[in-house]
Amino acid sequence: MQHGSQVLFRNASLQILPGTKTGLVGSNGTGKTTIFRLITGEEEADKGDISCSKKTVIGYFSQDVGEMAGRSVITEVMSAAGDIVELGIKISAMEAEMAEPMEDEEMSDLLERYGECVEMFEQRGGYDLEPRAQAILTGLGISPHDFNSPVELFSGGWKMRIALAKILTINPDVLLLDEPTNHLDIESILWLEEWLRTEFKGALLMTCHDREFMNRIVTRIIEVANGCTTTYSGNFDFYLQEREIRRQQLEASFRRQQEMLAKEEEFIARFAARASHAAQVQSRIKKIEKIERIVLPPEQRTIKFNFPVPPRSGDDVLHLNNLGKSWTGHDGREIPVFSGLSGTVRRLEKIAVVGVNGAGKSTLLKSIIGDTEPTEGEIIHGAGVTTGYFSQHSMDLLRPEQTVFEAVQEYFPLEHIGTIRNLCAAFLFQGDDVDKRIANLSGGEKSRVILATLLGQPLNFLVLDEPTNHLDIQSRDVLLAALQKFEGTVILVSHDRHFLHSLVNRVFEIDHGDMRIYEGDYDYYLREASKKQPA
Repeated sequence: MQHGSQVLFRNASLQILPGTKTGLVGSNGTGKTTIFRLITGEEEADKGDISCSKKTVIGYFSQDVGEMAGRSVITEVMSAAGDIVELGIKISAMEAEMAEPMEDEEMSDLLERYGECVEMFEQRGGYDLEPRAQAILTGLGISPHDFNSPVELFSGGWKMRIALAKILTINPDVLLLDEPTNHLDIESILWLEEWLRTEFKGALLMTCHDREFMNRIVTRIIEVANGCTTTYSGNFDFYLQEREIRRQQLEASFRRQQEMLAKEEEFIARFAARASHAAQVQSRIKKIEKIERIVLPPEQRTIKFNFPVPPRSGDDVLHLNNLGKSWTGHDGREIPVFSGLSGTVRRLEKIAVVGVNGAGKSTLLKSIIGDTEPTEGEIIHGAGVTTGYFSQHSMDLLRPEQTVFEAVQEYFPLEHIGTIRNLCAAFLFQGDDVDKRIANLSGGEKSRVILATLLGQPLNFLVLDEPTNHLDIQSRDVLLAALQKFEGTVILVSHDRHFLHSLVNRVFEIDHGDMRIYEGDYDYYLREASKKQPA
């Protein structure tokens, strides 16, 4: 498969077996989405075959949800199962036909077709289509009160959930999921994880930037790299370990081959002019010509950047005193978000703010940085606190006409060009990547530009709202390593559990307008919170 001058695949092979759960991994641009598009027939390979039974039903969830308008949420979700509905109508028509007198042979033929249709209808979940659609929507965080609301009232992120519900509802034989967790909160991610593990019986192939989600679901990994595909039997962590072992073995084989070739070439060079050794020389020339040369794949370089040590703040970075916030609704009524929030953020703490979708996590962060005024109570900032803030809206502040280098340099006008380039490289903008225009960057690349400018500044208090959204696993690892070494204070909202497990040492949970503080890491919070769950 070739796009212009770029060869995506050469002699690549992979197999999706019934009932398997497979993760598709690889750097951006290696061709993961192209594999989905080849399977669904949206693109055609230049060479090779894709074989699949004609009866196989394929469901594909991509980040491009298309237009949604003119239907209620539940009707939109069930519209994806039009063929199941048609099958139900066909079965009813056959049942009516059976009530009429006919020849034995004709009846036998009808019964056979009827049996096939009923089997397919049952397999695709035709008898519980609407209850299943409702259960999936609820699991993905859409309230039953909203089932009959027009889809056009929902934001892009909620439309993503509706699009995902459509694909899950049709219960396909093969489910292709391209970043299914991108717009989900932790509750919806946990529900989807459980559904894929226990309810879904078909084959799954997915890309996902959430390491923990991938680890809990997949039992195979297909890596797309260097124009080919490699299959590993195991979850994502196993793949990382096995890939490293295979790389070390390949490097050892490469070294042995290079040593052998050097000896052969030395012999040829030494005796090439001697008639007495002519036969041996020719024999060795033929031998090394036949040898298949081992090629080492390019190594992904990670650039070490020494982030500046921020100036020391006071021991108490922030005090929340009886903080409350409410919004004024369209009808003029006050809608409470939270009230009575009190607590202290201390220097060097890494705090996660958790809670269900709509609990007020982002509102709390906006109150802390002064983006919105609290309705009651107060926020007292400690001495010497310098604050940096990241949210999804931060990306809208980037100037489209600037290059990556110019956007970063703007924050550090006195720094050398080499320092700026190193900072860009630390966030995976290497070589010509620094000359890319902001207008041409993906959401993940824009996030990395903003995070580079934040962590490059001498700030001692970072307020981060979903910093891992749109970032691939490698980018998340870069950010995680930077925050682990960060000699300041962090308060963040994130739905990436691996990120939270690896970073935070304290948790603020907002629940039904109140805040509970857990004096321990994310594992401690999960243990303690599970004790409070009703039986």
